[in-house]
Amino acid sequence: MVDFKQEIAELLVQHIDGMSAGEIAALVEIPADKSRGDYAFPCFKLAKIMRKAPPLIAAELAEKIRGSELFEKVEPVNAFLNMFINKEHFISACLKEVLSEKERFGSSDLGEGQTVIVEYSSPNIAKPFHIGHIRTTVIGNALYKIFDFLGYKVVRINHLGDYGTQFGKMIAAYRHWGSREEVEADPIKTLLAYYVRFHDEAKNDPALDEEARQAFAALERGDAPETELWQWIRDESLKEFRRVYDMLDIDFDSWAGESFYSDKMPAVIEELKDKGLLTESRGAQIVDLEPYGLTPAIITKSDGTSIYLTRDLAAAIYRKKTYDFSKCIYVVASQQDLHFKQLFKVLELMGFEWAKDMVHVNFGMVSLPEGTLSTRAGRVVFLEDVLNTAVEKTREIVLEKGVNAELIDETAKTVGIGAVVFNELSASRIKDYTFKWEEVLNFDGETGPYVQYTHARCASVLRNAAEKYGDSISFEGADLSVLTSPAAYELVKEIYEFPAIVKEAALKYEPSVITRHIIDVAQGYNKFYHDEHILVDGAAERKAKLLLTAASKETIRNGLALLGIKAPERM
Repeated sequence: MVDFKQEIAELLVQHIDGMSAGEIAALVEIPADKSRGDYAFPCFKLAKIMRKAPPLIAAELAEKIRGSELFEKVEPVNAFLNMFINKEHFISACLKEVLSEKERFGSSDLGEGQTVIVEYSSPNIAKPFHIGHIRTTVIGNALYKIFDFLGYKVVRINHLGDYGTQFGKMIAAYRHWGSREEVEADPIKTLLAYYVRFHDEAKNDPALDEEARQAFAALERGDAPETELWQWIRDESLKEFRRVYDMLDIDFDSWAGESFYSDKMPAVIEELKDKGLLTESRGAQIVDLEPYGLTPAIITKSDGTSIYLTRDLAAAIYRKKTYDFSKCIYVVASQQDLHFKQLFKVLELMGFEWAKDMVHVNFGMVSLPEGTLSTRAGRVVFLEDVLNTAVEKTREIVLEKGVNAELIDETAKTVGIGAVVFNELSASRIKDYTFKWEEVLNFDGETGPYVQYTHARCASVLRNAAEKYGDSISFEGADLSVLTSPAAYELVKEIYEFPAIVKEAALKYEPSVITRHIIDVAQGYNKFYHDEHILVDGAAERKAKLLLTAASKETIRNGLALLGIKAPERM
């Protein structure tokens, strides 16, 4: 895409001494008030260089660049140089870029030669894959797609919670009340019932907790009975998880969970000792982080068993050796902020300069109207139930609208699941929210179905043009001057911003930047659609409007794809 800020800078640098084109481009801004132009250049910083008042500098620069074909109009306003881009030049450059790049529009080679690891989803084995997991899952998947789109090699890791004291509890619970037939018939709900019962029974029988500790210690030693039971529970849980991932069209390059690092922890603990970082505290081995304003990092508990910080240390070191990442991203809830501060600080103290490349992408918590999610209390909403309900709700709506019966199943799935994902990615990730069915499945307003419908509308316009006029998408014979109307031009400007929006989303680790932008594109197209008749008899005008329709469709499709949402051709 033509970088108009850079183009402006290349013109201005010829008349400004003491500043580079890059420095000038960094100062060029887009005015909030559209009547002030497409771009503005503040002249305050030039006062010392040119020894003149900023308004006078703005007036002189306006005179010097006014003749460029890049501009329709240039005018000084106080200390600002306001520039109105030549609309036809701008429109032509933008549409040609979109329609030549198509599904790659907005992509770049920014990350060429660099590897990014994204760890996300990471549900706990033998526990529900519930609505609380959806944020890490869809945020992580979107970040994977965004970084991949920008040319990075991305490794997707599902760091399964398949180890720890919880497994001691699950093994103990299964031995007391478990049935293989029950588990295989409905793994997660059955195992959840065992887990909830364990906590209820343990309140009155402390011996159960000790039994669980012993079971986990045996698992860490690699004792056969516990290891075989653990493997079976893990396999049964994964069958359930994969069904949900298939619904979301999500996959991973690695399913290596916490257990994968169990044999790698001793070397890490030994290295901590060798570097003089371990101290004993009440029988536990810790790294004292008080000098850095953090609580002590526990490495092994008093009974000698590990905790997930130990496993995360081993995982980070393994990943650096295996993938030589330039960035390792952890998409984990804000509840774990302290954990990641400890993890990154311990790695730094161990002398790993790459600790600076570790990033915790946190997000707000999901709660239910009746309170916070709690596996122990059995207060959860299964993610699979949410997705299935969304699909059924959508099916009812499309039946009411009389959609072609052959398309109902496909449309219901695409739009229903898309609505849930879009809802999760529509607001800043750091915000807490309460999960409410009526909001998640609301298809009105600035929602996923609205954006998907706009894409389908674009597709319908293009089909109708082909059927009625035999039109194909071509610049030949198109009169782009008709796209200088307010609705058309503002839509082109939104499309033009898309590549920069993708980079901003990556920089901020914030998929909602893309979500908000494609809402703006969809609204812009719908305004254009309602304000102007597209399928007019005049071929030159019609072809230009079809070019803008096709560019809108491509932009919306690419934006939805980066969010992990499909763009239907018909709705």
